[in-house]
Amino acid sequence: MRFISNPYMTMFMHTKAAVAAFVLLSVFLQCPHAFAHGTEQHGAEPGVEAVEPPVLAPGYETLAFPAPVVGTYTLAEIGQAASGEIIDSSGKQMQLGDLLAGRITVLSFIYRSCDDVNGCPLATYVMHQARSQMEEHGDLADRVRLVSMSFDPVNDTADAMEAYKKSFPDSEIDWRFVTAPSFNALEPVLEAYDQPISRTALENEAVSINHILRVFLIDANGTIRNVYSASLLHAETLFHDVLTLDLERNNTNNNQLASASLNDISDGFSIDARTGYSDGSYASASISITQQARSADLLALAKANSLGLPELPELSRLTSKKIALGRQLFYERRLSINDTFSCAMCHIPQQAFTSNELTTSVGVEGRTVKRNAPTILNVGYAKRLFHDGRENRLDHQVWAPLLAHNEMANPSIGYVLDKISMLPGYAEQFEDIYGSSVDMQNLGDALAAYQLSLVTGNSPFDRWYFDQQSDAISEEAKFGFELFTGKAGCVACHTIDERSALFSDFGMHNTGLGYAHSMSKPVAHEVTLAPGVVVTIDPESYAAASEKPPNDLGLYEVTLKPADRWKFKTPSLRNVAITAPYMHNGSIATLEAIVDFYVEGGVENPELSALMQPLSLNDNEKSALVAFMRTLTGDSVTALISDGMAAPIGDAQSLQ
Repeated sequence: MRFISNPYMTMFMHTKAAVAAFVLLSVFLQCPHAFAHGTEQHGAEPGVEAVEPPVLAPGYETLAFPAPVVGTYTLAEIGQAASGEIIDSSGKQMQLGDLLAGRITVLSFIYRSCDDVNGCPLATYVMHQARSQMEEHGDLADRVRLVSMSFDPVNDTADAMEAYKKSFPDSEIDWRFVTAPSFNALEPVLEAYDQPISRTALENEAVSINHILRVFLIDANGTIRNVYSASLLHAETLFHDVLTLDLERNNTNNNQLASASLNDISDGFSIDARTGYSDGSYASASISITQQARSADLLALAKANSLGLPELPELSRLTSKKIALGRQLFYERRLSINDTFSCAMCHIPQQAFTSNELTTSVGVEGRTVKRNAPTILNVGYAKRLFHDGRENRLDHQVWAPLLAHNEMANPSIGYVLDKISMLPGYAEQFEDIYGSSVDMQNLGDALAAYQLSLVTGNSPFDRWYFDQQSDAISEEAKFGFELFTGKAGCVACHTIDERSALFSDFGMHNTGLGYAHSMSKPVAHEVTLAPGVVVTIDPESYAAASEKPPNDLGLYEVTLKPADRWKFKTPSLRNVAITAPYMHNGSIATLEAIVDFYVEGGVENPELSALMQPLSLNDNEKSALVAFMRTLTGDSVTALISDGMAAPIGDAQSLQ
């Protein structure tokens, strides 16, 4: 079948039904013998052969079953992809391996005059449909390539393949149409890909080539990871397989980056941890992280439904464009009153989206914030937001820091909306995504979309507990889990379900810590001026040089009920090893100190939770609990950190 510079191709390629009809019509008009069965059918005119349309391959229809969830499966390594001499449609001679290097590649073998609707036309149709999905999915353009190589170097010359290429609409996803310089050059390539052919000469110098349809999925390392036959080839599964390989590559690259160039913390995971200040051994890894920052496919990560996590709420409302807009806003300093402060300055990506070096946050112009900045990793699962639990929706929560005088200090909602509307590019993005100008609802929705995408599961614990990988965690950590769910009673608040674990009941509890800080008398303060430089400042001097720490009554400030004094939300323990300091005010710096606090039963006060009881744990048991908590770090954290570091930062100069 010939699709040479066909002006109707572009129009028809936009619907499955239309493409199938076009393929059938083209084959019938050019090759009527493809439909002849050589027998007379009931009801047909005598001597006239009836025409039965062929049964279409599944690739032309809607997928009959749900496509596998991206990232929840692996594709086996089948073998190394072969190279060989080729000529691209511009006439350039090159090696096939040059097109495979460094990219995920979908490779098909076709020829333009194929008359089998379930052969070459099927491969071309499915690749076109898959490419359309890739176009709508983030930044795949520089990591994916499609290659269609001809079986017929005599008729499918470089010029002919260029004309064929022009039958398809332009796209950011590269699709190469190539041929071989001769049959001699073609033969070893076909042999390497197990593509035996037989040729039959037809009228008008045409040729019929008998072959078995195979489409190859090749990873960026040149390894074949899947081979699709006519009965298995479908755009939806091909697309999901491409995303799974891309996610695999991204995780591998970021894990290598973490082990090679970031600061290691004691659980073997890597971020820019603020350890070593006291003894002078601290060295920042921020520069190396920045230099190797790389955007991730956040929608694919969010949809991966990582091992150990429940289905992400509101997943259906996420799109790549919404996430990209929310990401841009999250790192936008012009969202603050003086164009200096963004959300990411408290939720710092290279510090696991918290602030490892500050007990409590600092707002615009250095204004005091009385609470610690919690990590926003997996925040989409939280049933309550803020330490006092006063919000339950991310798209509503975002407005509190935007308007708080001691955070981003904007005077009103209208002020924020007007400012964003005037910034270059934002009005067009909101109109494109939401079909309206920026308003309170869609601004909140965009910021929430980015935060919802920061999903990370598949921790060592998950692989051990949910996937039964016995060697995924140490024996000490297994003992720690036994204590966590038994003698220590941690699971009473940090809950675990049958098929997932968020390690939080998202309830409000009084542990006594808030009470202790509200009632405490001034004490001397240790202040770290630089790595290894720590000074002690007496209470009077400290008070003269700083704001008085505001009192914090927790949930009481929301409900005004005395019984709610000093109640704070139970945080999730996921990624707890990399999100210090801990508690609502950041007053506990290490996991070891956290365990000690709970072993002592908290701080006695009239509203102390009945769940707070002194524990009888020895040093080995306490160490085992810490070892267990260190197994809760998700495997996509480095990818999310790297993506955050690659995000653009708003340019205040563009307002002038």
